[in-house]
Amino acid sequence: MAEAKFSFVCGEDDFLVVRRAREIYQEMSKKVEDPSFGCEVVVGSAGNVAEVEKAVNQFTSAIECIPLFGDRKVVWFKDITFLADSVTGRAQGTLDQVERLRGALESLDPEAVSVVLSASPVDRRRIFPKWCAKNADFHLADASKPAEKEAHLRELIRRESKRFGIDIPYPLVNILMGKLNGNARLAVEEVRKLATYLGDEPVEITEELLNELVPNFGEGDFFEPVEAFFSLKLEWTLDALRRYFFNIKDPRPLLTLLQNRNRLLIQLKVLLMSGQIRRGPRGIDKASMDRAAALHAEAYAGEKGKSSFNVFSQNPWYLSRLAEPLGRLTLKELVDFQKEFLRGFREILGRPDEESEVMREMVVRCLSR
Repeated sequence: MAEAKFSFVCGEDDFLVVRRAREIYQEMSKKVEDPSFGCEVVVGSAGNVAEVEKAVNQFTSAIECIPLFGDRKVVWFKDITFLADSVTGRAQGTLDQVERLRGALESLDPEAVSVVLSASPVDRRRIFPKWCAKNADFHLADASKPAEKEAHLRELIRRESKRFGIDIPYPLVNILMGKLNGNARLAVEEVRKLATYLGDEPVEITEELLNELVPNFGEGDFFEPVEAFFSLKLEWTLDALRRYFFNIKDPRPLLTLLQNRNRLLIQLKVLLMSGQIRRGPRGIDKASMDRAAALHAEAYAGEKGKSSFNVFSQNPWYLSRLAEPLGRLTLKELVDFQKEFLRGFREILGRPDEESEVMREMVVRCLSR
């Protein structure tokens, strides 16, 4: 196969796509003597056919306009959106422009112009992406299958940790992935935050440190009291409640989060006890989860999208993180928790000026075992 004339980066996660394309663009730019004249970025975001035509015109002009003194040029066609399975992407006018784009790429002189295209999302069933896969330096920035997404995110955390010179042990990477709910952008930011906090001090990264510094993005902003409660540590939970009520006076959002988490735990406990799903050293087994989801599909027929009422709608990494205390909790205890949350809600209605006291009493009843 002949050497590729251009690079093409695509994927579902626009953050990962732009990140990988930027790396390629910066590497290409090192060969340009004067980047201020020899490097150009063209934005490919388009909401209709007219905007598609305008973007393709700007790109073709950029690759045809060579610097005055014959220096090498680098062009990044960034944020292309018209390759998606959308109304604009399916329009005949767009398809005509995509064919025109293909012709421009085929006639490229790679000795004079280096080109990288980045697109997200992309309908990879169409002719142009398939052609790019065969003829370009092709990069799939992320993956669509859950197992592949997990591997991508794990590798991203590993690379970022190495770049910042910190070591996150494998078990803690699993915890971090569960907290981030599969979000690559958050993974980069949270690893950077950990590195900034640690500085040059030889501080060991522990689960307690992760819980202190990294929010649980799977459940919302009020994560600490929820994490503390389901760690089954009464003292931490009471401390977390004090901090919560110092900033937020309304206990109802917290009660909702506790109920949501507990509702998922009840479902997980039943599935684990019955042997319908398995939990190994790397978390909940995805294959057994898929089989159980198919078995109970009819029972969850009315639930669409992510919901605490449907355990199968949740991210497997997140569920693996949630399942950690289940070995220390019986199904009866989880049901009792749910009853206590309901009792707490009713007492708040009857004691509106003593909401923090009601919550503390509820926690003590639950965790004084």
